[in-house]
Amino acid sequence: MEAKVLSQGFVRLVDSLPAYVDPKEGKLTDADAAIVQAARVSYGKGLKGYEQDKKLIKYLWSHEHTSPFEQVIVKFHISCPIFVARQWMRHRTGSYNELSGRYSVIPNKWYIPTHARVPDSINKQSSVDTNNDLLTQTMIEKINDCCKRAYETYKQLLDLGISREQARMVLPQNMFTEFYVTMSLRNWFHFLKLRLDDGAQYEMREYAKAILEMLKALAPIATTTFVESLEKK
Repeated sequence: MEAKVLSQGFVRLVDSLPAYVDPKEGKLTDADAAIVQAARVSYGKGLKGYEQDKKLIKYLWSHEHTSPFEQVIVKFHISCPIFVARQWMRHRTGSYNELSGRYSVIPNKWYIPTHARVPDSINKQSSVDTNNDLLTQTMIEKINDCCKRAYETYKQLLDLGISREQARMVLPQNMFTEFYVTMSLRNWFHFLKLRLDDGAQYEMREYAKAILEMLKALAPIATTTFVESLEKK
């Protein structure tokens, strides 16, 4: 599964444990089944039937019995702007491996917002769209011009023989990077709880939405239960 995000970025489902398999009619996906089996191992029992197993998953999440959700492990390949990656990696429950600017030439891909935003007068950590076309166009032109000049300087430094680890210092925060990230389903849900919130940065929310849709395919009962719990708050 893959989703395009922010025009040049993407989210790819690389791997999961259990692996994703299209479920048969009236059957749990393997990921939902793994949650049920982990919960019932205390009693030496496994699956009991779709409706009973579905009720158990909902019971587990609503009563904060979340350890069975840790039995599902999900790995994504992400392409996003550097400033998004830096926010993302504050989630320390993930395991990360990122593209290195020391060993690779950074591709000339950068993110340009489609709408200008200004600080939110209520939530100082957030921002709101201006709906000002002139301001948006001015912002786009200035960011694009800055990125072009920065990348030209980067290439010139490389051509002079400057090391990649030094040349990269001139590149802006909206250049695209790539990384792999692996977390348990429980920790993905925690990530989504924070990053789907209206107060989260728009760009991060777009990646969170893409991940949510893929988790719905992987573990539909568990993910729907998680979404319903958000809607109740």
